[in-house]
Amino acid sequence: MISPDRFAGRSVAITGAAQGIGLAVATRIAAEGGSMVLVDRAELVHDVAKELREQGAVAHSVTADLESFDGAREAIEEARQQHGRLDVLINNVGGTIWAKPYEQYTPDQITAEVQRSLYPTLWTCRAVLPYMIEQRSGTIVNVSSVATRGINRIPYSAAKGGVNAITASLAMEVARYGIRVVATAPGGTEAPPRRIARGPGARNQQESRWYQQIVDQTVESSLLKRYGTLAEQTAPIAFLASDEASYITGNVVPIAGGDLG
Repeated sequence: MISPDRFAGRSVAITGAAQGIGLAVATRIAAEGGSMVLVDRAELVHDVAKELREQGAVAHSVTADLESFDGAREAIEEARQQHGRLDVLINNVGGTIWAKPYEQYTPDQITAEVQRSLYPTLWTCRAVLPYMIEQRSGTIVNVSSVATRGINRIPYSAAKGGVNAITASLAMEVARYGIRVVATAPGGTEAPPRRIARGPGARNQQESRWYQQIVDQTVESSLLKRYGTLAEQTAPIAFLASDEASYITGNVVPIAGGDLG
């Protein structure tokens, strides 16, 4: 289902590109001819870019902490300098750190969840806007989550709800500049084991049960009663990032087997 040359001549920045959905998106954009800048705080992103270059892709890598505006601004500036412009920004940083009922979270953990899953999108959108406004064009694709309605990860749900709000409101502000802002909201997704863990993982049977409750609720909320694949997540992201979606902006599209989040 690859569309060759769909991103030919386009400069695309992908955050959170070292693994998971971000890596899968980078692989697809490479196959469709995009010139990419891959951003992640993990050094692993350099290996990803190298592998894609060896396959013939145009891929540069940047390490940055996108939880701060300075990190986001430096990453976006370097991405723009690589190709002289930046046509597409795909914001993929985020992911729940802990899985437990809300009353079990400490204040520091709540802050960490919001820092992880809201601020990278908030900061990179702010950092990229001056360039896209100047060039009077651009597309921002935010990766949210249907976990805005789910159990045992309320701070993450709140952060992704913020991503949805950014998408809807920013689209209204910047449409006059020829900029589109859209989002997908993935449901449960099958992926290879993470090479860098999002969090500490379950430390006892109770924490394992809390995580299993998330899995069970995610599958039950899906009309198709299953997790999606990486290919099923990346295809809508690539579509929304492309000119084929030129009349779509401000929308959050659930990719969750019928779960609307």
